[in-house]
Amino acid sequence: MSSLEQCANIKFCVLLEKSPSETLEMLKKAYGNDAMKKTAVYEWHKRFREGRANIKDDPRTGRPSTSTADENVERVLEIVRVDRRINH
Repeated sequence: MSSLEQCANIKFCVLLEKSPSETLEMLKKAYGNDAMKKTAVYEWHKRFREGRANIKDDPRTGRPSTSTADENVERVLEIVRVDRRINH
């Protein structure tokens, strides 16, 4: 399930004055193993209690940890073409 959907549900629970633990239990019941982890639920609950309106994560600075540079990808492909024995 989408974390945005779960954040919206957490916001709803805050509006209903549910505690973080009640909110977590409701998410676990609704989403099972796909429910957000306890720390994330408690953090979002706190943000909404403090007046946050947006359910989306704040943008992060810097490059994402999964970013790739085309020139690096090309260099790796060239290395593999030269020596096919290379693996992970």
